[in-house]
Amino acid sequence: MPYVDNEGARLYWTETGSGPPILLIMGLSFTHEMWYRTLPGLSGYRAILFDNRGMGRSSAPRGPYSMRQMARDARAVLQAAGAGPAHVIGASMGGMIAQELALLNPECVRSLVLACTSYSGLFSRWPDMRFAGWLLGSRTARDNRRRSLTDLLYAPTTPLERIEEDIRIRSQCTWTAVGFYSQFAAILTWNAYYRLPRITAPALVLHGDQDRLVPIHNGRTLARRIRNARFELIKDAGHILTTDQPEACREALVGFLEEQQD
Repeated sequence: MPYVDNEGARLYWTETGSGPPILLIMGLSFTHEMWYRTLPGLSGYRAILFDNRGMGRSSAPRGPYSMRQMARDARAVLQAAGAGPAHVIGASMGGMIAQELALLNPECVRSLVLACTSYSGLFSRWPDMRFAGWLLGSRTARDNRRRSLTDLLYAPTTPLERIEEDIRIRSQCTWTAVGFYSQFAAILTWNAYYRLPRITAPALVLHGDQDRLVPIHNGRTLARRIRNARFELIKDAGHILTTDQPEACREALVGFLEEQQD
């Protein structure tokens, strides 16, 4: 299995397919397996996936981590894969890492897809706290916490079987408390708002119209601040876009990538 060492972390990465390289960066506490709904739409590309430090098959060094550090991890994975400039797709925290990678190492980024993400942790619009009691250490029963988490991440119209499929996959992946809190610290201490106009790569910003974890305002602000970005709203989608509306997400993603080949 391929690994690369970077700044005290042993990072697991893998790849599938062939063609122009795409680097996929997952969000807070999620692992590379959660790209399973996106990969079928990437035939004709070389998809490179990895686990962020602290989660999955990557090691979990003591934190806190920083967004710049995780962006350097992403660059190390690209270098280990021998990939040149790549299309970079980031979801949630992964979109923050992707922004930082584009700012620190623009030569590594051919284009950006920033999904369900923001430009800052503390200084952006916060989650809808009616559904985020679990984030604040709520003492409600486990079933209530699970229901609150589902309501926070998914649209009300999402088929239950899709949500259960996500849960089955997540439950099979290694999760660490050290990794979660260290990644969360990176989110809280990061802000790219004033630096966003320096990003020159073409960018697509995707956001669900019912995202309760990262409000729509954050995505719209991202698209407005990045000079070569466009914003696309996915209807009837919450935070986990590819589960709520897999076909619409695939159409938007593939269409954008095809534009970059012209």
